[in-house]
Amino acid sequence: MDPFTLFALANGAVAAVKKGCQLYKDIKSATGDVKAVLKDLDDQFNKAHPHDKPASSAAVKQLAEEKTRVKELNKRSEDTTSIYSEIGDCLGQYYDNYFKCVAVLEEEEKRSKTEVYSGDSSLAKRALQRVLMKKQLEQMGKELRELMIYQSPPELGALFTEVESMTKELGVQQKTLIAKQMQQEAIKAKQRKQRMAKYQFEFALGIGFLIVMLFMGGVFMYIAYDAQTRWGTYINRPNNFREQEQAIRKQEWFERQKKIKEYENYLEQERRKKEQNET
Repeated sequence: MDPFTLFALANGAVAAVKKGCQLYKDIKSATGDVKAVLKDLDDQFNKAHPHDKPASSAAVKQLAEEKTRVKELNKRSEDTTSIYSEIGDCLGQYYDNYFKCVAVLEEEEKRSKTEVYSGDSSLAKRALQRVLMKKQLEQMGKELRELMIYQSPPELGALFTEVESMTKELGVQQKTLIAKQMQQEAIKAKQRKQRMAKYQFEFALGIGFLIVMLFMGGVFMYIAYDAQTRWGTYINRPNNFREQEQAIRKQEWFERQKKIKEYENYLEQERRKKEQNET
């Protein structure tokens, strides 16, 4: 909950109550004997502008506008009930936002003593804002009390007293509930902050690992390229040795086959010589 938003809502409710009270008083003052009210206006006008001092056109126009306003207000005499209800609603809105704002300010003041403040405004400026806001809220309540009890019809004073007494107990309960809610929100915000810090650390760790892997891969590729450039013939030499070995083995096999063939021919010749001798 933002105390500045709650303060603005409370201030708007006070302005609406003031406007409603003024309209209620105007309608009440104009309700009843309209002819007597209009006659009183004429008497005051004639007294201010005697025959030897004729009134200006602006004064005549102002008198006509005032008479029209009185007549219109008299026609709206039945609207006092709805205006009365609207004043009560706005008064309830004021007290609702007032107690919420006070609860938030008190909770912020408690937290400022146990937590490190990290907002945009300075700590002193924030504390000054809380003090000024409390003073303004109290001043609003005093102005409403003076307006509705001492400067308005008795029924509006009674309305103020009833709403004030009814909302005081509710306000205490609201302060307790709001304090608990803000504490829970603070805990959740702290947990969210810790989770975000963990996610950011893991993300940074993953990015760092990926960068290291890419760097190592580039280093290995460069080493392979450099080795191929410098010692390509030597690197490929094992394949030549293998081919030479295969060729040598093939040559040895042919030579063995040739010797075996020669030996078989020799044996055949010896056999023939032996047969000839025996013959």
